[in-house]
Amino acid sequence: LFLGTSLTLMSNHWLMAWMGLEINTLAIIPMMTYPNNMRNTESAIKYFLMQATASMIIMFAIIYNAWMTNQWTLFQVSNEWATTFMTLALAMKLGLAPFHFWVPEVTQGIPLTSGMILLTWQKIAPTSILYQISPSLNMNILVLLAVSSTLLGGWGGLNQTHLRKILAYSSIAHMGWMTVIALINPSLMILNLLIYIAATMAMFLCLNLTSTTKINALSNMWNKSAPMTITIMIILLSLGGLPPLTGFMPKWLILQELIIYNNIATAMLLALSSLLNLFFYMRIIYTSTLTMFPSNNMSKFQWFHTSPKSTSLIPSMTIISAMLLPLSPLVINL
Repeated sequence: LFLGTSLTLMSNHWLMAWMGLEINTLAIIPMMTYPNNMRNTESAIKYFLMQATASMIIMFAIIYNAWMTNQWTLFQVSNEWATTFMTLALAMKLGLAPFHFWVPEVTQGIPLTSGMILLTWQKIAPTSILYQISPSLNMNILVLLAVSSTLLGGWGGLNQTHLRKILAYSSIAHMGWMTVIALINPSLMILNLLIYIAATMAMFLCLNLTSTTKINALSNMWNKSAPMTITIMIILLSLGGLPPLTGFMPKWLILQELIIYNNIATAMLLALSSLLNLFFYMRIIYTSTLTMFPSNNMSKFQWFHTSPKSTSLIPSMTIISAMLLPLSPLVINL
């Protein structure tokens, strides 16, 4: 998995970048199917078929571009059709709407650790290609993909009760925010990706620590681990983009760039769609912090058991996803 992503990040040749994406896809499938059961296998097959289709379209775009321009360099995508096919294929890999249907289904069917890798690490390689070909991208296609992703990512998560599906729809919406800025300011796309990865990793690690997969199970967390309840609340508010948390920084900077480049309608639609995401984050916060699960047990507090799972990454990821907003002037200058 690490080799595949590294190969794509470091390559300057289209075939090497494509090879990195293929290694990435094949490497995660054994992780998705462990432990072996029908649900995991079904999710792995769905994921493989979608990624294989996207890889085929990428290879078609690479060959067509090489045929028209006689160039195999990663930065050289001067043909309009090749750029369009490449953008759509990368949208399939990232799970952007209207190619987003596989993301919630696959994430729901695999364990929490595999879901975390799927929604964080697996986004790095396609985003790096998008970053490198950003000067030749078509803004109209990007805006269409971004607006539809943020709206459908918001609407889709509203009536969900499974936390993995909610985080999958959250991922679709965040990918939309990243895509809309790819042509105007690609560095902001990378900043958004890094903050999204930190927050999503922290959320998945918290859920994995308590083995929680449904909203109802969260309502019983206050008497298992009160600090974990507060941590989940902070991370979700950051994912929603509320100040003074880190998640506000990329949204604020992206809206500012869009308004500077006179994309006011797009900026308004993105800002309104983020309210949908905030609504289902607030639903989770309400369940985990303000409600008590009905129980026959008269004892309010459960016996505390030390979890064998590692918690070393949770504090650092929570700090990154919650407390970096004061660094915004430094980020803008960079």
